[in-house]
Order: sequence, then structure tokens, then C-alpha cells
Amino acid sequence: TPLYSSAASDVYKRQISGLGPHGERAAPPERVSLLPDDRAAAKQSAWRVAVVLHTVESDWAKQQLAGMVGIFGDCGTAVIDVVDCGFSPDRQIAELDRLIAHRPDAIISLPVANEEVAAAHARVSAAGIKLVLLDNAPTGLLPGKHYTALVSADNFGLGKIAAAGLSPHLPQGAEVGVLGFAADFFATNEREIAFIKWLQTNRSDVRVHVARFGRMDEAAKLGEALITTHPHLAGLFVVWDTPALAVSARLAELGHVLPLATVDLGEAAAIDIARNGSVRCIAAQQPYQQGIAAAQTVILSLLTRPVPAWIALPGISVTRGNVVESFQTIWRQPAPKEVLRLLGLSG
Repeated sequence: TPLYSSAASDVYKRQISGLGPHGERAAPPERVSLLPDDRAAAKQSAWRVAVVLHTVESDWAKQQLAGMVGIFGDCGTAVIDVVDCGFSPDRQIAELDRLIAHRPDAIISLPVANEEVAAAHARVSAAGIKLVLLDNAPTGLLPGKHYTALVSADNFGLGKIAAAGLSPHLPQGAEVGVLGFAADFFATNEREIAFIKWLQTNRSDVRVHVARFGRMDEAAKLGEALITTHPHLAGLFVVWDTPALAVSARLAELGHVLPLATVDLGEAAAIDIARNGSVRCIAAQQPYQQGIAAAQTVILSLLTRPVPAWIALPGISVTRGNVVESFQTIWRQPAPKEVLRLLGLSG
């Protein structure tokens, strides 16, 4: 693997705000770059891998898969299964046990919970199958023992970006609602903690009210309950874009249009920010690049090369002013036509 210069590494670490689940410093995705010889060796091996996700319905998940599958194709590695767990720990446990019986060479998994799914993930590595995690490390699992590596966004940094982006839209002494995820999930926990911490440090005048949804279909109702309990809310942070837009739509029906910050630049969120809707700031992950990094980590680990315990990608701050170039950077495709039309950029 090419060496990553110490100077460049120091700059990179300054861009990453958070630490890994065991206090690890972030390694940049360049640390898992593949050389032509690596790809050639992988093609000779004809490995089989499976991917286990919380959902395959989101733009984030689709781009993660696109990044992974392209690298695996370049390396002659077959993706034999893609599992949609529907955010269910029970389903994830059952699917991991099913996959263990099929004995793929590696599994990439996004654990949908912590304690509930820890034993099932430990069984993967115990069976001699390489395990690379996305975004979350279940309770008690250690890198190098129970899993090979964790690949994620800098979720603490995403929370800070969202808070900094929402702050200009909040009047002095404002009340802000935070809608978090009720599951004990490293990625969303980090976002919520960082968002609140940034406000405490930089906007001590702001009062925060927190509520957490357990399922996606609960988010809109919870948002309605939050504003009923706290009718003077001046803004909202929702920990990712799909529930954020559901909450925004429900509140709009009730006559409440609040500035909102969220995470992930999905198509619907991009359109909303372009039209000057509720979404004013998006702390965007780089799922396509994260998928590439995860697949490359798998290939290197199967080649018995050492890989970092935590590989993290920095977030991107997206506003109406840079939504087009941000969309192109993140999704590697043109911005939606509706976004271009709303910004007056289409022909």
C-alpha cells in the first residue's frame, strides 16, 4: 500500500473531529489504496463477499453499494448477496448466521444495534470470515480480534457542521429541537453529541430539547409532539435526511416551517435546500467514497495486508450556495434537474 506522508496525515487528522469507537485516531482512505499488483492478485483468488446493510432504500445505501461493487468488480470478487435488514436487529442476526453457513470470504456489515447484534458479528470472524464494519462497532467487539476494520464518516464532525450551519438561522435565545435515533448507534450518537456540544460552546444562548425516534415511521409524529410541547422552537436538527424530510413535511402541514439541519445529501434534501425550503444546511457524508474504502479494505485484508482499525472520511458542509458542486462531488453524477431549475442554472 502506498505510504501516506506524515505531513498529509497530520492535516487529515485536523479535519477529523471525532475518534473511533475505541478512541482510535482516524486513518485516511488513501491508507487502503490498491496497487495494480493488488488487483491482479485479487483476480487470481476469485473471492466471494456479502454485504449486510441497515437498509438498501436510501440514496446513501445505494451509493455505498455502487462504490463497493465497482471495486469488487475491478478485483474479480463476486458480491454473492446484499441484505436489507430493515433496521431490525433480529433480522440482521438471522441473516449473518445464514451467511456464515455459506462461508463467503468476507462480509461487510453495518450493525443496526450494539449489544443485540454483537454476538452474531463475533460469530462471523470466529468462522474465519473477514469482517469489515460500516459506521458502528457493536459492544465488546475489538478491531483485529472480532473485526478487521471500521470504515465510516467522521460523524462527530458531521454534527459540528450541522450546528454551525444552522446557527446563523437561530435568533438570540432560541429554542432548538434535536431528533436523535433511539438505538444505541455510534454514528447517530456522535452526531447528536457533537451538535449539542457545538451549541453549548458557541451558542450558549440556545436552549436544546431532545427527543429520539426508534423507527423511521415514528419520526414525523415525534416531531409533531416536540413542537406541541415546545411551541417556540426556532429550528431543528434531525440526525439524517430521510426522517428529517418526513418531520419537515408533517410540521408544514401544521403551519410550522422551521429552519432545519440534517446529515446526508439525498436527492430530496438537495431539492429542498435549492428551493429555500426548511433544510438550510446539510452535513454530507461521502458514501460512494466510503464504499470504495470499505471494499479496498476487504481486498487488502484478504491479501493479508495490515489495515488501520478506523478509516474515516470528513464531512462536507452543504448550503444552497454550493449544493450543485457538492452533489456532483458526493454522488459522482449531475445534480437533479429540479435543483438546477430552482437555482436558475438549467437551459
